[in-house]
Amino acid sequence: MLFPVVTLAQSAHLQVNFKKETGEMKPIWAWFGYDEPNYTYMKDGKKLLGELAAMSPVPVFVRTHNLLTTGDGSPALKWGSTNAYTEDANGRPVYYWNIVDSIFDSYVERGMKPLVQIGFMPEALSVKPQPYRHFWKPGDPYKDIYTGWAHPPKDYDKWRELIYQWALHCLQRYGKKEVESWYWEVWNEPNISYWQGTVEEFCKMYDYAADGLLKAIPAAKIGGCDITGGGSKFLTYFIRHCLDSTNYATGQKGSPLHLLLYHAKGSPKVVNGRVIMNVGAQMRNIRDAMRTIKGFPQLKNLPQVIGESDPEGCAACGMRTNPENAYRNGTMYSSYTAASFARKYLLADSLQANLMGAVSWSFEFENQPWFYGFRDLATNGVDKPVLNVFRMFGKMQGKRVEVSGNRMYNLQQFTDSSVRGQSDIGALATKNERSAYIMIWNYHDEDIREGNEEVSISLNGLPVSNARLTEYRIDQTHSNSYERWKEMGSPANPTAAQVKQLQNAGQLYRSKKSKKMEMNETATVKIMLPRQAVVLLELKW
Repeated sequence: MLFPVVTLAQSAHLQVNFKKETGEMKPIWAWFGYDEPNYTYMKDGKKLLGELAAMSPVPVFVRTHNLLTTGDGSPALKWGSTNAYTEDANGRPVYYWNIVDSIFDSYVERGMKPLVQIGFMPEALSVKPQPYRHFWKPGDPYKDIYTGWAHPPKDYDKWRELIYQWALHCLQRYGKKEVESWYWEVWNEPNISYWQGTVEEFCKMYDYAADGLLKAIPAAKIGGCDITGGGSKFLTYFIRHCLDSTNYATGQKGSPLHLLLYHAKGSPKVVNGRVIMNVGAQMRNIRDAMRTIKGFPQLKNLPQVIGESDPEGCAACGMRTNPENAYRNGTMYSSYTAASFARKYLLADSLQANLMGAVSWSFEFENQPWFYGFRDLATNGVDKPVLNVFRMFGKMQGKRVEVSGNRMYNLQQFTDSSVRGQSDIGALATKNERSAYIMIWNYHDEDIREGNEEVSISLNGLPVSNARLTEYRIDQTHSNSYERWKEMGSPANPTAAQVKQLQNAGQLYRSKKSKKMEMNETATVKIMLPRQAVVLLELKW
């Protein structure tokens, strides 16, 4: 049953109180990740990395799977390889760093930082290596991806030595100052089939990996364990092991733990042919993990990273095989991202969590059909609407300030019930010495289009008499390469001229003229905002 369309919506009013600071505008959004590491150094991959680096005032962190997976470096969906470790005929280790160097070089050259994922298991080290290389494609059973790379090592000493040699190589290639600024973490979603061992074997693998890393780089920062939703029991065991248990590698008490990572995913469905998102499911994943960590007072200030933070769980599952993913090309993904990131800040505030990053598991898929429905930021070098939300975030610095509104769902309602009544018209606002920003969205879980709604924004407490107001916008006709592509007739092979038009349409729209505003401590701005649109108001003085 579809949710009824609200025809007599309550008029939307937002209040921004610039005198009441609520916390730092940490760039938790400046973290991205993907399954396929070999796309990193390909043409469109490098282009997108450059754009991500350019939009952020701080170094962007990047996480990718398969950094130790065996293979020839050929990319495929849900697959990648570097051939970092093989063995000769006598079982002696052979280390090969060329491919993983190409990946890290692509980051470092752009001022980005790896969130280094230690995984997956090289074929020569896997306790059950065959079958190893999978050939999954959209529509295939997801379980087909779990092959020999997902198993524990047959020799933990060789596993430790692999991590030591890799870290030592990074130290020599990039320098002490650079590698000490990275973060390292072990594996991915070990509470499900990504790990084919026991929780005890995972902790043992973690201990040996950490021991090898810190032997090479004593100041390295390492953590775990990137559980997926529902993994609180696994996370609790891992934390207790790191705090109190005997270290498998050293025999000492406890294991190094410098950050904690966990995943959070929403759960979209198709109901009567229409996509219905569930942002609340993603928020509950985050809340559950934060509550689990809060149960250990000694971890109060430990940095937390949402290692994958997305509307659902399979970036490479296109909308043709998974119609619930049809949100990905248009502005529904944009408004979802704006509304959910704002609540991540609020959740961290409410649970006193030191949230350092939230990794959007979205990059690009090289040489794939245009707007195929993957969860990505760009298609064939053309930016999708969602990328412009991150461009907006990149402008917001300084302190977060208090926002309230009669149509803005409170944190508990947003988390427990998602957005199922009237749409969520809310805002995230920041200020620093010479500027202020207000990001406003009109989000709903249900993918329907409604006309413009007037939103009145009351600005209170800015210590200036006047300011210049500039608007940035993402909607059906602004910052929207997808709609422009459809207007062209959805060409499978756009001409060079069309590609240029699409690239221009994919950039963040900025109003051509700024407007002078009289402030006098208070002012009111009115905008028109359709459902699934996002607007950023910039005030400079």
